[in-house]
Amino acid sequence: MFDRVKNGKVIMEYRKQLKKTQKDIASECGVNKAVLSQIENGKFTGSLKIYERYINVLGLELSVTPIINKIPDFDELGEMFDEDE
Repeated sequence: MFDRVKNGKVIMEYRKQLKKTQKDIASECGVNKAVLSQIENGKFTGSLKIYERYINVLGLELSVTPIINKIPDFDELGEMFDEDE
């Protein structure tokens, strides 16, 4: 499952490793600094094109992987089939 907050933190940490500010990146990729902040805080719901422009400037790429269904453990099974009282 796509976790915007987790991905945003990874992006922010990578940007900081590059010793670049949001302002630096905004001018490089032509995306408003406020939008970059939304991405880093997991609140961006805009276009994938903008998201990709940001991460590509950082030298990152977006990849797609299948969701692996986790088999519930014994305790989770019990919770799934609890009857309401």
